[in-house]
Amino acid sequence: MTSAPTAPPSLSDSYARLAEVFPGLSVTAGPPCTGEGWVTAAGLAEGGGELDAFLAWDAEQIRRDHGAQARADVVASFGLHRYAWPFCLLVTVPWFLHRRVPRLPAESVSFHRTMGRMTADAAEFTCLAGDPAACLPGARTVPGEEALRAEVRASIAAHFTPVLAGFRLRMRRGPRALWGMVTDELAESLWYVGQLLGEEERARRELALLLPGVTPPYVGGAAFRMLTGRLGEPIPTRDRVSCCLFYTVRPKDTCTTCPRMCDTDRVRRLSVS
Repeated sequence: MTSAPTAPPSLSDSYARLAEVFPGLSVTAGPPCTGEGWVTAAGLAEGGGELDAFLAWDAEQIRRDHGAQARADVVASFGLHRYAWPFCLLVTVPWFLHRRVPRLPAESVSFHRTMGRMTADAAEFTCLAGDPAACLPGARTVPGEEALRAEVRASIAAHFTPVLAGFRLRMRRGPRALWGMVTDELAESLWYVGQLLGEEERARRELALLLPGVTPPYVGGAAFRMLTGRLGEPIPTRDRVSCCLFYTVRPKDTCTTCPRMCDTDRVRRLSVS
């Protein structure tokens, strides 16, 4: 059982709501944790022993669950995905729910994936002028929604710039592919949580404004579009910028948003009947 999440007053409501709809992730305020099962974002960015231990878990999980020995770059891609997906929620959920954007440099975050826990030491955050949280220590205000979206992009980019440097040699991919993965994790994590919150349509709309496709270092955009199911039902989908390489482990289990999957197969897998 995960512990009840706590956070600075400006973010606590957002993280508590996240834990309600997604019990697999609990966020606790405070400095990074170390020890058994914990990994720090700063350690991942260093690309040394902490990253080795983090990726060893992925390699063993692939062997255990899929009976396969994955390539080193595939293991590293799995590892980045499993860190980036939940981390992005630390920034996007407070923005989506309460229009507050924490600054979380790599030195301020740790992750315990088997327990579904993260720590976040958010000393600074940005909010809209007029937000009651604007009077809190560490608060910074911006005048409008587009400026706040720019803060979301900047916060996530600042966190991942050193983290991607740690992963780069293991993944054997260039900057475009690495930032493509961050773009995908940013879009798909909030899209999923938006469904849990009962606000999927708003999540897609907000993400389309956040990631319109011309916002370096991000690659591509939210790229949502609609398909029609076999009973005429609308099926929201998106086209990933990157590929997680899962097909190299289980070729028949391609992700439904993978750029390798055609629309006919997406409809077949996602239709209600």
